[in-house]
Amino acid sequence: MDKISTNGLRFVDDYGRERIFNGINIVDKSGGFDGTAEEYIKNWDFGVLESVKKRGMNLIRLGFTWALVEPKPGVYNEAFLDAVGLILDKCAQLGIYAYLDMHQDLYSGAGGYGGDGAPAWACLKGGYEFKPAKFVWAEGYFWGRAVQNCFDSFWADKKVDGKGLIEYYCDMWKHVTQRFADKPALFGFDPMNEPYPGSDGGKVFRKLVAKTVRVTLFDRQLKRTKMLGDLLHKSRRPRLLDHYTGDVFRKITAAGDDLIRKFDLERYSPFLNRVSSAIREVTPGGIVFMENCYYSNLGIPCSTPPVEVGGMREPLQCFEPHAYDFMVDTPSYKFASNDRISAIFNEHRRTQVRLGVPVVVGEWGGYSEGTEWFPHVKHILAIFDANKWSNTYWAYFKGLFETPLINVLDRPYPAAVPGEIVSYRHDREEESFSLCFEQTEPCEAPVEIYLHKPAKRIETGFRTETADTSGFGGALLKVYSEPGRHLIKITF
Repeated sequence: MDKISTNGLRFVDDYGRERIFNGINIVDKSGGFDGTAEEYIKNWDFGVLESVKKRGMNLIRLGFTWALVEPKPGVYNEAFLDAVGLILDKCAQLGIYAYLDMHQDLYSGAGGYGGDGAPAWACLKGGYEFKPAKFVWAEGYFWGRAVQNCFDSFWADKKVDGKGLIEYYCDMWKHVTQRFADKPALFGFDPMNEPYPGSDGGKVFRKLVAKTVRVTLFDRQLKRTKMLGDLLHKSRRPRLLDHYTGDVFRKITAAGDDLIRKFDLERYSPFLNRVSSAIREVTPGGIVFMENCYYSNLGIPCSTPPVEVGGMREPLQCFEPHAYDFMVDTPSYKFASNDRISAIFNEHRRTQVRLGVPVVVGEWGGYSEGTEWFPHVKHILAIFDANKWSNTYWAYFKGLFETPLINVLDRPYPAAVPGEIVSYRHDREEESFSLCFEQTEPCEAPVEIYLHKPAKRIETGFRTETADTSGFGGALLKVYSEPGRHLIKITF
């Protein structure tokens, strides 16, 4: 497989081609807190990866938890890591890249109440206990003292058996890297899913609630008479939140800016540097992924500086933002706001430019019943294309590839382009795909464009080859281009 590196805002391969990755999350949260219930990755159906390949996807976010890897202090679950290695080997056979995500939600699953992440021995709860959610799964973040104390203890590197929690975490990542550094499919390392600020995160939540009340009552941009009418009419009630446009929503989320900036600079950035340094003790290869913190999923600016190793900027790093509209995963997802999600991704774009790195949008999408929410998904995909962003959809579940959604996710994109991509676009109404690129020198490798279905017409002045890759009608188009500025248009 081609070695992937970075050049400014772009991913590039050994041939100097700009690379775009279109993929999906495959995440194992099943291990509980003691690493014994490994029914997901250890009993993996490799046919799923073949379905991923057939639908034109070339990247997976392969997630698992600290609890699965290190069920006891300093003791690693080699049998589980063997299973991860088999998945990476299968990915290489299929030409699919994978980056490793150390996943967490609510810090840990040690309470048995829906969280995942840290093993029980790493849960320093400060005398409190995990509690089951009453309203939404994430409420432990907002007012769960055990969850918040666990994060506070982790960021403070409190000791277990004389060794700091972050030191354990870095050693765990070092061991994982040693196991997989030579795997051809290994794309990179995602040190922690959606890092959370701990007790300061609870303060952010309270600030957001208070600011929501103030904005709702007093902000002149909101038409309160119209809002009241929408509230009183049952048929219009689902549209009530449409009044909270991207601009209005940003006024609310600004209440958390200072605390999140403090967390990014004082806690998260030093942590990223430590984990990255541990990884680089093993290998100079593989891209370090920088996620935003949990609250930046809402568009609160990410202030984390570029990753450094040994006091020097790490050359192989990318930004991995997450974003969801707050209607996600609810029966009202069809009412998700394109304006709100655009505002969140616009903020992520500003972060990308500040960091000067490529982007893989690590989580987005979610799922709901029906098809009325599909236009929102199409809108998000168009944002990715406009920014030349790679992505991994959240998330794979059994049966996904038999749902109508897969026909939205299965789309044309430029997987590899000599030189630099100027722009590309999938016009779903016209049923066409266009790619503009600037090639400055001859390239031994061709343009590679994934086609989701047979092309009726290919407009280019160069020799082309098309190979069936899916069994669903999809194909890989190869265009043997020369230096110059070129436009390729494909009609389906």
